[in-house]
Amino acid sequence: MTDSSGPRLKPKEKFNFFQDQRVRSVFYQLLTAGIVGYLGWYLISTTAHNLEVRGMNTGFGFINVSAGFDPDFKLVEYQPGIGTYGDIFLIGALNTLLISFLAIIVSTFLGFFIGVLRLSNNWLVAKVALAYVEIFRNVPLLIQIVFWYIGVFSLLPVVKKSIDLSFGAERVILNNRGLYMATPVPGDLFWLTLVTLAATIIGVWIFRRRAKKSQEKSGTQTKTLLPSLAAIILLPLAVFFITGMPLEWNIPELKGFNFVGGTSVPPSFLALLVSLSIYHAAHIAESVRAGILSVDKGQSEAALSIGLKSSRVMSMVVIPQAMPAIVPPLISNWMNTVKNSSLAIAIGYSDIVSLFMQTALNQAGYAVEMVGMTMAFYMFISLTISFFLNIYNKRVQLVER
Repeated sequence: MTDSSGPRLKPKEKFNFFQDQRVRSVFYQLLTAGIVGYLGWYLISTTAHNLEVRGMNTGFGFINVSAGFDPDFKLVEYQPGIGTYGDIFLIGALNTLLISFLAIIVSTFLGFFIGVLRLSNNWLVAKVALAYVEIFRNVPLLIQIVFWYIGVFSLLPVVKKSIDLSFGAERVILNNRGLYMATPVPGDLFWLTLVTLAATIIGVWIFRRRAKKSQEKSGTQTKTLLPSLAAIILLPLAVFFITGMPLEWNIPELKGFNFVGGTSVPPSFLALLVSLSIYHAAHIAESVRAGILSVDKGQSEAALSIGLKSSRVMSMVVIPQAMPAIVPPLISNWMNTVKNSSLAIAIGYSDIVSLFMQTALNQAGYAVEMVGMTMAFYMFISLTISFFLNIYNKRVQLVER
């Protein structure tokens, strides 16, 4: 008689190479990689063959070839005939990054402001914010760029009738040729002021973090705004005066038919900056409004019940909880700002598309390489923005939990 009370042994599973899920997964991945690799090789080899048949130049040797034109706006030193096409690529990339960075900053702050106004209890304020969003969001960006360039900045007063935006100090001057600003020229000891400013900012950051931790532990709130502002302003200012005010200004002066000296930006730069800022601010405003509406009203009511002011409720309670819903569309808006800056070619701003993919391409003739480098530049910037904002987004999501 056999004992049936012992543990039952499971039958040993037989390994089937063709039906095992792990084997299939690896096989499909290798198959996909092979197909993609073959298509890439076929595209590259076919393109190289067609270029060779037509006698077109290939390779990246043109980067070290001297370029014979001078960009009208540049952030680095460059001389025509001496500078190379690699320098032109750098100038165009820096110009694109500059306009994109400024537009992102302005559009983000303006978008948050308009988004909050959209939810205002004041009927007139809410409707004005709504009109702003609906007008600038629904008009194509290219039309807005052309409008600001032709209909606004090109119609400004001529040089001799320039507008002094510095109230008579002649430090900031605007006319139909652009914006002229006085340029600071630091002296020998000015670095001490900058070091003091940096050290003060770090000290203020540490002070505010400790004050926040102390409030979380004891509930006692420490006022940090006024001491922080006083330290950031007064300490560097004291060092600046002690070192003998080592800072001079290169002021633009009217000589002949134009201003000379200082820093100037062309009307195309101003038109592009305004257009990108107000267009993307309208999109960000809707993202902010949707994010705020996603926060339960009970959070605001609870904050108001403990005595917080409405402005503090919005900044300390509502906005932090709305950020997980705001950040994902904000990533797309920032990337679109960089990519939409390429529309500057319509008004002649010296961005990477206008300088490198148009003027330089017409002279050098390396179409595939130049277009590929331009595409790689935009892809790199977009992936960088996405990478850092996704890190922040994950951090916000973890904090919310």
